[in-house]
Amino acid sequence: MNYATISADVISYTLLPEPEKRKLESGIRQLISDFSIRFEKHNFYGRLVQGDYFECAIDDPKYALRIALLLKTYVKSFELGIKKGDKAKLKYFMEYGIRLAVAVASLTKLDPINGIIDGEAIYLSGRTIKSMSTSDKQKIVIKNTMFFCSPDSVLEEQFDTLFSLLDTVISRCSAKQSEVVYYKLLSFSEKEIAGKLNKNQSTISQHSTAAGWLSIEKAMHYFENTIQ
Repeated sequence: MNYATISADVISYTLLPEPEKRKLESGIRQLISDFSIRFEKHNFYGRLVQGDYFECAIDDPKYALRIALLLKTYVKSFELGIKKGDKAKLKYFMEYGIRLAVAVASLTKLDPINGIIDGEAIYLSGRTIKSMSTSDKQKIVIKNTMFFCSPDSVLEEQFDTLFSLLDTVISRCSAKQSEVVYYKLLSFSEKEIAGKLNKNQSTISQHSTAAGWLSIEKAMHYFENTIQ
């Protein structure tokens, strides 16, 4: 039986002011808690290992990409309470938000009650993120921030290509566009999103189109209908 794991870290986390770090950590914890309810039937478990690194696991790989995109768009839509002059140094955070790897493979144990994720899938996703870390490098070079891992090389090539394309689409989204995509991933209608964000529905539609929602949705449905 295959499981899906997600390992992720926040890009440029050390450059965030302390209040912003705490606010983001709180938001990620709440999001993981929400996932635990939404995906309870699929044995979802997530944990914030440290301020900038977190892990998730679920026993149905079908939902892995949706969860990954929810995490990505949530962090990209995060509002920074900082001065304009400080935004330049947080360019990579605002453009990419997080770096994440999804792995589909076996797990020897997934025990949400005792907080245990153990097995090949979590090793694959965790190693991928650690190998991409820029925290100890003077010059940051970011080419990709979404990865797919599998012991099946054909499957890995197939979906890593899809993830790379989605990475490009999402990285071009503004914070407002990312927020709209986030709610669409939660199956909110444009009318509901407009009410939630206190915006005109036409504005929500414009953000959705500019973000490339139709392509994102099509790619996600392909993943959900294909992965096992």
